[in-house]
Amino acid sequence: MLEEKILNDYKEAMKNKDALKVSTLSFLRAQFINLAIEKKKKSLDDSDCAVVIKKLIKQHQDSIEQFKQGNRQDLVDKEAKELEILKSYLPPELSEDEIRKIIEEAVSLTGAKEIKDMGKVMKEVTAKVAARADNKLVSDLVRKRLTGPTV
Repeated sequence: MLEEKILNDYKEAMKNKDALKVSTLSFLRAQFINLAIEKKKKSLDDSDCAVVIKKLIKQHQDSIEQFKQGNRQDLVDKEAKELEILKSYLPPELSEDEIRKIIEEAVSLTGAKEIKDMGKVMKEVTAKVAARADNKLVSDLVRKRLTGPTV
């Protein structure tokens, strides 16, 4: 389970005195605990963990952009290293072609024809894609598929 793996890696990082990894995983574990409390669960399943990790990845990407604008290369480097640590816990992302195939399956399954059917398609696609693709990319591809010419 992902939560256990992160706990073990956290302990290992503490033994190795890897301060950056310790702080990153400590914060991640705190987010897991907060979500578990919110959901009234003792522990989270892998999909819940992936949602938390993706949220933190998005926050790190936003921070990197802001630090670049503020000419703070030291903070950009720190955030980038933390970002790599977080990304290592997610499954590899799907390619655009793989996402398009999933979208096509969802469109034919739901019988979607126009943009007003986007919600149905997104529900199907996100269930299959889970944490293996950026939701904004998926949304953009679905919108393109439903507004553009059919293939």
